[in-house]
Amino acid sequence: MKLEKQYKAYTLSNFLKYKKIKQNLTTEQIQAIQVVGRVLPFKTNNYVVDELIDWNNIPNDAIFHLTFPQAKMLKKIDYEEMEKALSENLNKLQIREVADKIRYKLNPNPDGQNNNVPIFENKRLIGIQHKYEQTVLFFPSNCQTCHAYCTFCFRWPQFVGIKELKFAMNQTDLLIKYLQNHPQVTDVLFTGGDPLSMSAKQLEKYLLPLLETDLPHLQNIRIGSKALAYWPYRFISDKDSDDLLRLFEKVVNSGYHLAFMAHFSHPRELETKAVELAIRRIRNCGAEIRTQAPVMKHINNTAKIWQQMWQKQVKLGCIPYYMFLPRDTGAQHYFAVSLIAAVDIFREAYRNLSGLARTVRGPIMSADPGKIQILGTTMLNNTKAFALRFIQARNSSWVGKPFFANFNPQAIWLDDLQPLNRNKFFFQD
Repeated sequence: MKLEKQYKAYTLSNFLKYKKIKQNLTTEQIQAIQVVGRVLPFKTNNYVVDELIDWNNIPNDAIFHLTFPQAKMLKKIDYEEMEKALSENLNKLQIREVADKIRYKLNPNPDGQNNNVPIFENKRLIGIQHKYEQTVLFFPSNCQTCHAYCTFCFRWPQFVGIKELKFAMNQTDLLIKYLQNHPQVTDVLFTGGDPLSMSAKQLEKYLLPLLETDLPHLQNIRIGSKALAYWPYRFISDKDSDDLLRLFEKVVNSGYHLAFMAHFSHPRELETKAVELAIRRIRNCGAEIRTQAPVMKHINNTAKIWQQMWQKQVKLGCIPYYMFLPRDTGAQHYFAVSLIAAVDIFREAYRNLSGLARTVRGPIMSADPGKIQILGTTMLNNTKAFALRFIQARNSSWVGKPFFANFNPQAIWLDDLQPLNRNKFFFQD
């Protein structure tokens, strides 16, 4: 039987029209979606609703938390402010003002992202980020959406309509010029939004100039996407699925390594026939699929879940890549686990894997100075401490360098740590 499905999006304005959603939600849950969804973006689709969410396990289902706003995703004071605005029947502009006020309190562009935007030919390239020496991020204007929105997503400012918070550009020619002037760059990562929310023709307009330009230092083209988890039919039965796969083949046949950076947050996202077929079709094009996700309360904060997820990924031919920690933005307070809990989850899952899955690295804080791995805890001069190291950094000389922080059992992010026997960390000098 041929796998196919017509895409149907559910947004704040239409989700209650779908009977399966409405009949499984309480009045309080509907209210929470309408309040929180005014601040943090909400969008899901019929694949997530029909094939991933277990509606007999609401509100505890992981995919439900992953895609549907929950009341506590906003701090109490912010939730009540928006709830009050809606109850007073304010007009759209007034509600928008309340929403934006709350959004700016949520650290909308974390980890120094604005510092990653390069200035080139006296112009600030708002659709490019260049934080790490070898890798450039490109944000195509045509993909500032996703097939469904993750409630934890640190890119949420891309979707709320505040222009000054958005990273996006159409000018591939500027990307080409920038790469020609930066021979240290080996990787370009297409991100967004989801680049695979674009049509194959739109994506081709961004990719072909890279393939047709002499860029001897460029080796790897990456595409960051949640489409495998949220809309695998993108690679199976969409009207341009075959065109998309032929484009992938063209990239590979042009001599580039095509890395599909897939976001899987829970084993359930790997269990449908559609995702298995989609993975097989992508791999048949010569692309490698690497997987990553943050460890989060309500979603995947047990070693068993991560062990199952990594084992399933390897079985399907994917390469486990990163376990992240939720970034300090949006609903971090709702999802965050402590650093020590993340270490325990990672270590317990990792030790039960075969060597093929031990490509994964974690837990990782993708913080302002770089990607910092929490290696674990140790005793130094009778003092318990976290051992950490950079696996990527703004300053490449920091990479691989171990450092130590005082043990803090409540710490969830770098800002919660104090350097051991020093006034500041070495990278703060």
